[in-house]
Amino acid sequence: MELPPQYNPKETEDKIYKLWEETGYFNPDKLPGKRKKPYTIVIPPPNVTGELHIGHALNATIQDILIRQKRMQGFKTLWLPGTDHAGIATQNVVEKKLRKEGKTRFDLGKEQFIKEVWKWKEEYGNKILNQFKKIGSSCDWSRTRFTMDEGYTKAVQTAFNHYHKKGLIYKGKRIVNWCKRCATSLSDLELEYKDEKSNLWYIKYPIRNGGFITVATTRPETMLGDTAVAVNPKDKRYKNLIGKTVILPLVNREIPVVADVFIDSNFGTGAVKVTPAHDTTDEAIGQRHKLETIQVIDERGKITNSPEKYNGLKTDEARQKIIEDLQAQNLIEKIEDYSHQVPKCYRCDTTIELIPSEQWFVKMSELAKLAEKAVKSGKIKLKPKNFEKPYFDWLKNIKDWCISRQIWWGHKIPIEGEESVLDTWFSSALWPFATLGWPEKTKDLKTFYPTTVLSTARDIINLWVARMIFSGMEFIKKIPFKQVYIHATVLTRDGQRMSKSLGTGIDPVKLIDEFGADATRFGIAYQIMGNQDMRFVTDNILMGKKFCNKIWNATRFVLSQIGDLEIENKKPSGKLTASDKKIITALSKTIKSVNKDIDNFEFGKACHTLYDFFWHDFCDRCIEESKKQNDKKTKKVLAYVLLNSLIILHPFIPFITEEIYQQLPIKNKKKSIMVESWPAL
Repeated sequence: MELPPQYNPKETEDKIYKLWEETGYFNPDKLPGKRKKPYTIVIPPPNVTGELHIGHALNATIQDILIRQKRMQGFKTLWLPGTDHAGIATQNVVEKKLRKEGKTRFDLGKEQFIKEVWKWKEEYGNKILNQFKKIGSSCDWSRTRFTMDEGYTKAVQTAFNHYHKKGLIYKGKRIVNWCKRCATSLSDLELEYKDEKSNLWYIKYPIRNGGFITVATTRPETMLGDTAVAVNPKDKRYKNLIGKTVILPLVNREIPVVADVFIDSNFGTGAVKVTPAHDTTDEAIGQRHKLETIQVIDERGKITNSPEKYNGLKTDEARQKIIEDLQAQNLIEKIEDYSHQVPKCYRCDTTIELIPSEQWFVKMSELAKLAEKAVKSGKIKLKPKNFEKPYFDWLKNIKDWCISRQIWWGHKIPIEGEESVLDTWFSSALWPFATLGWPEKTKDLKTFYPTTVLSTARDIINLWVARMIFSGMEFIKKIPFKQVYIHATVLTRDGQRMSKSLGTGIDPVKLIDEFGADATRFGIAYQIMGNQDMRFVTDNILMGKKFCNKIWNATRFVLSQIGDLEIENKKPSGKLTASDKKIITALSKTIKSVNKDIDNFEFGKACHTLYDFFWHDFCDRCIEESKKQNDKKTKKVLAYVLLNSLIILHPFIPFITEEIYQQLPIKNKKKSIMVESWPAL
């Protein structure tokens, strides 16, 4: 038996993936032998709008390493795939498509537009799942779910009705984050903050009986809705003004000066304007002092309920006009340069307005305690552990969850006459159990829930992880997973966050096309080091390719040496040379080390160990030593070490290890290396 001179991933990978699918071993029900202990991972569902990016490739590699090792260790393994309907993101993509055709969603109407979105989803929605296959993901595709499929929709409605019946869902008017471009409310977690250079305007408010009090603000346009000026009661500068009245410039409305302990005397002049309709801090001040709420910015981001000359202006236009008018009345004391963080819509980058709006909310205090207790008790372990603090901090300071969105694509709120849809994260929060058949009491739910590990990114710990935890505890009365692994963030070589729009993103599909899936997987995993973010360098992918070639060439040599010998997966015994004993000991140490590293999510350390063992211990020393000997025992050792090396390398580089396995003359050979037994110690 002889392998071709070179390994060609392009000719091999599709063929091997087809072989895997034909075995049926991705499906836990079709695995050979009696497997009772389940090992379950649910894939963090990518958006249907998505294409594989380097973060997906990293996480797919991590999850596949875990699931392939456990499959070989005899577990009943399920890696459950699926996609998220991604409300705003998907609606935006389809709207962009319509704009190219000179249409808007309003031209189509709601019913026809939703049909267009479904049509788009059927055509493009599974592209990313096919890309997951390209990197070698061994998911059970027969169980693929979508967050708006029929069964999942039933789960969402059941969850909503449960909360509503329990009194945890209510409708109320509160300040919300509003995107005027997407025309919908957003939760705090759906905002992205960007540093912007602006100004701090010092505006003089006339006191009714003479004199002025100066306030500092970054948003002069909201002064049209001011209903008070606030100062700290301990601030001696303003003690004599508390309870007095000032005249709101440009509007000529009388407003009080109130004392509030939460005012920072060191900001600006120590006196601040209070606009309860357009700032959450001001809203709280307004509630404490029973101030009037006057909305002066509408859902289009335009001025309303103000003097006629400002009504209808966009906020930036109104700001300019107000500054001019204040300067004309000599009411601007000074202007300073000022940098601050401005909230933006996470989908379209539009600056967020805070406006009062009638929305649906979930009361969070009771649910937050469930999420807190599950981690504090140790039932769920976050790894690395340092992510527990921000998790607890968020739960401690949690606000009620605004779950309504004013868009067309998504789960309609199941209340008669209600047109809003549910926040995408409401449905995603049910993912670990709704995908297994809940609210029905299915066999899958009984077998595979709670799931074992969740591998995910840090930026959705609060958006998604916390919500899955309290949802699992609320609906199933069990934790949704036992461990949460927060993987590294992939950065550019110089430490910047990768961005497709800035041209700094890396396309993993191109890497796979150039270097092969195994080289890409190994090169990515090789760079995972503890809790450190990963500065991505293509050099490691090239290293992965060279490593695969080394494995291929080493196999060719071993095959040339063993002749007609049938390879047994049985440790050679009897009289062995010092060199043979040394390599068997090194193999045992490597297996032990790799087991420990995978258990601790130290994938980079495992890759380094495997690389050093195979390249240096096996190739540089063992193979070279074997050339000096020509006895059958040494050949058996070579064959045994090669086979076990392929087995422990398989979770990391599955395609080449399967291709080689299929060519080897192995006694009691399995249909696939996927179900070979992981070496015992």
